[in-house]
Amino acid sequence: MSNTDFALAVEDLTVSFDGFKAIDALTLYVDKKEMRVIIGPNGAGKTTLLDLICGKTQASAGSIKFKNTELTKLAEHKRVRLGIGRKFQTPSIYENLSVFQNLEVSFPAGRSVFGALAFQCTDEVKARVQEVATDIHLADRLDTEAGLLSHGQKQWLEIGMLLMQEPELLLLDEPIAGMSARERELTAELLQRICANRAVIVIEHDMEFVKRIAHKVTVMHQGKILAEGPMEQVQADPKVIDVYLGH
Repeated sequence: MSNTDFALAVEDLTVSFDGFKAIDALTLYVDKKEMRVIIGPNGAGKTTLLDLICGKTQASAGSIKFKNTELTKLAEHKRVRLGIGRKFQTPSIYENLSVFQNLEVSFPAGRSVFGALAFQCTDEVKARVQEVATDIHLADRLDTEAGLLSHGQKQWLEIGMLLMQEPELLLLDEPIAGMSARERELTAELLQRICANRAVIVIEHDMEFVKRIAHKVTVMHQGKILAEGPMEQVQADPKVIDVYLGH
């Protein structure tokens, strides 16, 4: 397979902080419309890997190709424009705006300050907000101030803000942290729907949740890939049990 067949092709990626290799010659290929879950002990380099893909951290060596474009030298905002959306562990929503407004300001036309000033809420925007709100289980909460949502609903709203930009690759760092059992259930369904038209990479600790959503699981350890494959296979791998699942 050539790299063009993948949503994301990471090759020999390395990043060093003060001589310590946080990511060490890592190679990873993610298919289009694949839900990849990355697991591993704390300090394995999982969040750093997402930071490298979205441009928050610059690679020391190696290649990251998205839609056959080399990302390693591209600024963070240019990666966003190419179609990469990233959700961090803490939701960053506008607490004092309504759900509708949070989604509306995330529409691509409103991205620059100039764009925001000249921004008209057209029928196209309204339709997109409605569609995304339905997707993230907040269609009946459009007028609610975002600060009043439950923790889980805030997480969904942030995913919705990314979906407004129609990314082709979505990076999610522990999306179900602090959620109720019911919210976890709904989030699993939400991620499966999202994945129908894009690749999604999720970092997650909850093994039941991983089992539910993952097409393929990558286990990281000390900046390298320890194992990769379907959940059943990875769970049964003696190396994985030894460094991660056994404790």
